Amino acid sequence: MRKVLSLILGGGRGTRLAPLTTVRSKPAVPIGGKYRLIDIPISNCLNSNIRKIYILTQFNSESLHRHINQTYKLDNFTDGFLEVLAASQTIDNMNWYQGTADAVRHNLNHFENYRFDQYLILAGDHLYRMNYHDFVEQHRDSGADITISVKPVSREEAKSFGILKVNAKGHIVEFAEKPKDAETLDRMKSPTGDPDRPYLGSMGIYVFNRETLSRTLLEIREDDFGGDIIPAAIENYKVMAFFFKDYWEDIGTIDAFYRANINLTKMKPKFRFVDENFPMFTHARMLPGSRVHNAHVRDSLINDGALVKAKYLTNSILGIRSVVQEGAEIYDSYIMGNDYFETENPGSIRLGIGKNTVIRKAIVDKNARIGKNVKIINKDKVSERETDSYCIRDGIVVVKKDVTIPDGTEI
Repeated sequence: MRKVLSLILGGGRGTRLAPLTTVRSKPAVPIGGKYRLIDIPISNCLNSNIRKIYILTQFNSESLHRHINQTYKLDNFTDGFLEVLAASQTIDNMNWYQGTADAVRHNLNHFENYRFDQYLILAGDHLYRMNYHDFVEQHRDSGADITISVKPVSREEAKSFGILKVNAKGHIVEFAEKPKDAETLDRMKSPTGDPDRPYLGSMGIYVFNRETLSRTLLEIREDDFGGDIIPAAIENYKVMAFFFKDYWEDIGTIDAFYRANINLTKMKPKFRFVDENFPMFTHARMLPGSRVHNAHVRDSLINDGALVKAKYLTNSILGIRSVVQEGAEIYDSYIMGNDYFETENPGSIRLGIGKNTVIRKAIVDKNARIGKNVKIINKDKVSERETDSYCIRDGIVVVKKDVTIPDGTEI
């Protein structure tokens, strides 16, 4: 794995995940109460013994840069590195990144200074656990120019994926990017072994041979891997599939993000951050244990530094430094917590969730001040709504970062 250079794409504008991405990049969005999405591909790399890592960033990247700098420091006894390459203009290219492939093309001169054989190209906004060693070794053994990690998906999911077909040897022979018409969907079906998921969807995870990536980016002057580079490369290069059968989720929408987090509260979740042989790393904060007083807690995660006096906490996550006052009821929700402890109260509404407040099926971003007797329950059962302090996406209420919700408010 010392011959592999990993490139983690730091995310585009992330508009489908707004308002969580209004103030931060998508890979910087907190997940599970204490992690960030960028921790997933970095941890997978480190656990796979891949130590040469670049992270390419552009939009709203300040908090992402801070998290990476605070968290990941490789020691002097490794030949590896973990560095951020922020978007920049050069004499040869005055444009910002136009897409995933363009971001890599923009920085080829940085990458080629190192000795390696393969590029491992990863997204910074997926939730999964993968040993990339197996992925890279299959790529090498097959003699492929490019290998794409794929998983079975349903017909509805196929409309949001790059869908491919393979021959008996796993060689990709056809590719359709996010097909919508029935004729293409019918043609792209594959014998996946799962009748409910009869399509092979690209996970947006690639291995390129060093020369292959440089050549394709120069020959195919388009901007995206999924929509442009991969479909064109199939015609002239040996492109193979790597079949991945474990849990994987593209955290691209509020609904997907919500479901992935609430799944973590189950006793047997589809994905677990806990694995002694393959841990997920994040910023090691020196926080005290959480305090819970007279609260009825069921199937929930409470992260470090929380103060919980809730009446009920059910199927929910409390992020770091969360504060939940007496009588509050929280159901099926993700409370992201706070960036700091509040030792002095600057206003009438304190940091956290106020007394006798009810929250149901919601996401509350960091540093929110929610008053007493508030109801965040989507009382009108609307699917979409936008206001200054909150929005509703797919029926899920999202309270924005740093906002104040006055006492007695009903949402």
